[in-house]
Amino acid sequence: MAEIVLDNVTKVFAGGVTAVDEVSLTIGSGEFLVLVGPSGCGKSTLLRMVAGLEETTNGTVSIGGRDVTELPPRERDIAMVFQSYALYPHMTVRANLGYGLKVRKTPKHEIEERVATVAELLGLEKLLERRPAALSGGQRQRVAMGRAIVRHPAAFLMDEPLSNLDAKLRVSMRAQLGALHARLGTTTIYVTHDQIEAMTLGQRVAVMRDGRIQQVDTPQELYSRPSNLFVAAFIGSPAMNLVEAEVVDGELRFGGYAIPLPADAVPPVGRIIAGLRPESFQDGAFADSSLPRLDVRVEVVEELGADTHVLFAVAAPRVDVSDVREATGDEDVVTAVEGSLFTARVDPGTAARPGEPLHLAVDPSRVHYFDPESGLRLEPRPAAAAVVA
Repeated sequence: MAEIVLDNVTKVFAGGVTAVDEVSLTIGSGEFLVLVGPSGCGKSTLLRMVAGLEETTNGTVSIGGRDVTELPPRERDIAMVFQSYALYPHMTVRANLGYGLKVRKTPKHEIEERVATVAELLGLEKLLERRPAALSGGQRQRVAMGRAIVRHPAAFLMDEPLSNLDAKLRVSMRAQLGALHARLGTTTIYVTHDQIEAMTLGQRVAVMRDGRIQQVDTPQELYSRPSNLFVAAFIGSPAMNLVEAEVVDGELRFGGYAIPLPADAVPPVGRIIAGLRPESFQDGAFADSSLPRLDVRVEVVEELGADTHVLFAVAAPRVDVSDVREATGDEDVVTAVEGSLFTARVDPGTAARPGEPLHLAVDPSRVHYFDPESGLRLEPRPAAAAVVA
């Protein structure tokens, strides 16, 4: 285990393209940290700089208290797991697992012992004499992880290792990765564009955009207190509903609706961007009678078993998050309605039907507020202390 410290790390490619922009970050010894963000945000480049596969333009990288900025990858005491598995096709699983130790001239008996231990750990004992072509995707990924584990490195660096697996296998492998980290306790940096993967695996998650880190925090804190509009829109599935709104006379007003706000915590009066998670809404038939109601027209109903998603239109300008969210399949619905399209997560017993009206209850204590100019989070304060815009 080793602490990894990035100090004002910058990477500028030929042509002046800045992929990583003055990133400073400390990954604690034994911590599992996830770098997440949309494609092209710089997360893989940052990982490759830690590994030594990309030179740093400015800044320093330290691993275990040692400055490794100028050292080649093999001298950094790290092990990488790639998206493509990167297994040697002509070698057996046994040979693939032990190859890294072999090139480091580790004694043969020690290689055999370590390979046997890792094979048992990952359930590969019966596959040791097979070649990669005879393995499933999940088995190949376990071999790739085993090859990293067998070296006993100071840190694991994982670059989207599960992205080539089908959805069911990804869920299974996520659980195995979490269990492996709990058992080994090795410092790990994990790169993904999948925010669900980030939230389920990371002890802390660093959200990146345009080469900069937007927020580093625990998954729950990222979800409940996003520091800016970008993080709010990126973290959460379904995504947070965002709308241009006003706070006037103790009410949140948007799209013809007026939601009374708690007297003990209101945002600054004036124009803001309001964010409501899908679970902030409930079907009025199942909700506390004291909660404010919204009368909406249902556009789409998505029945998912444990809960149901209701999509409805709001007559308010859309907040542009086109550079944030991955494609969801709802884009055609968005273009078919005027204004904004909201998602509510409701009880599966709902009577909601497309094209019909629905009474939705909303919890005003769960509204998030953002500055429309800077995108930064606005914290609600006691009504007497609210600042008039």
